[in-house]
Amino acid sequence: MALIPIYWWNKEVHNFHISQEKFSKQPWANGVVLLACVVVAMLLANLPFTKTIYRDFLETQLTMNIKSPDGVINWVFPRDMTVEKFINDILMVIFFFTVGLEIKREIVCGELSSPRKALLPVIAAFGGVVMPALIFTAVNHGTLSASGWGIPTATDIAFAVGILSILGDKVPVSLKVFLTALAIADDLIAILVVALFYGGSINLPLLGIALVVILIVALEKRLGEKRIAFYIIPAIVVWFLFYYSGIHATMTGVVIAMLIPMEARYNKAKFHRRAKILYESLVESEEVQTGEDFPNGPQRHYLRHLAGLTKKTVPPSYRLEHKLNPWVNFGIMPIFALANAGVEITDPSYFNVFHTDPVLGGAGMGIFLGLLLGKPLGITAASWIAIKCKIGEMPAKGTWPMLFAVACLGGIGFTMSIFVDTLSFAGGG
Repeated sequence: MALIPIYWWNKEVHNFHISQEKFSKQPWANGVVLLACVVVAMLLANLPFTKTIYRDFLETQLTMNIKSPDGVINWVFPRDMTVEKFINDILMVIFFFTVGLEIKREIVCGELSSPRKALLPVIAAFGGVVMPALIFTAVNHGTLSASGWGIPTATDIAFAVGILSILGDKVPVSLKVFLTALAIADDLIAILVVALFYGGSINLPLLGIALVVILIVALEKRLGEKRIAFYIIPAIVVWFLFYYSGIHATMTGVVIAMLIPMEARYNKAKFHRRAKILYESLVESEEVQTGEDFPNGPQRHYLRHLAGLTKKTVPPSYRLEHKLNPWVNFGIMPIFALANAGVEITDPSYFNVFHTDPVLGGAGMGIFLGLLLGKPLGITAASWIAIKCKIGEMPAKGTWPMLFAVACLGGIGFTMSIFVDTLSFAGGG
């Protein structure tokens, strides 16, 4: 009788794993998880018995203080690192790295493979940054809030693409790629804005060393290096150099992603030749098998070599993208939302975005109008100019109404706007 509950328990666990796998493969799944985390973050930041714990946890120091006995060496490492900064400065590097790999794939052999197709989202992103900034500045000109003009310039990649994915096949793939590329360019511009206009002074020697390391990585790629370790280790070095030079460390992700090779170590001919030899050896070892279960010792040896062969025949960029995507979609982005979406609402007037003050200005109104009107108008206008001037090309199977609808999704700033807001005012803006 004891076997019956065990059977049903195993069956339920098995069914749960199947359901979980099916859910994670849905195109809208990461958007749903992200939205749930946003709701949880808002509750944690505003419930009386959790808001203090929530804020204290995010502000927990993660630095190490290294001192010598004589007190000559006193090194704090990493500088000013908290749980919140760990999420925004380290985990988000992996996010930008993964999305950078996706965009590079589209540039090399996908929807952005022609110069005109690749230029369109970049030009559209500039329009989507300039217009909201102008609207925010117009609303807050001459007030203390005027310095926050960078906040409505960022697009939330995960939310925007997640909502677009809900529509499934009704939206051409080219428009999904366009929105993703636009959002990346948009967010990178926003981070550059923070680095140049809100951050502290830039350490030029460290930045110069970082550029030298990047050039060395580009050179080793040019020489045909395909091993991932030769790119990941320099990426860590560049992260530290960016972090201490004053450039936001998330830039590391995109820069290194563009340098990861898309060529495999083994080409088609080499794969077939080696695979044939290994397979023949595997068959021969089976013929001399002496009753031992498959695979025996020699067979395991050949199977391991076959596995290594197939792995090295897949380009490093594809392998990294495939491995990191689930971790990014269902790990890093939800954690990011939990850390950045927890806005404490201290007064009901918080929801009055149209409230303005002669001294403080109307940051809420500037952000609201910048995202609601500035983003769609800026993206659409810049795209129209680029296409009419033959600089850009309309995405395949796309129409102007479709492009405008995608431009409206560019107005979803939320977590990225909060991210830029944090960086902006942390920099003393």
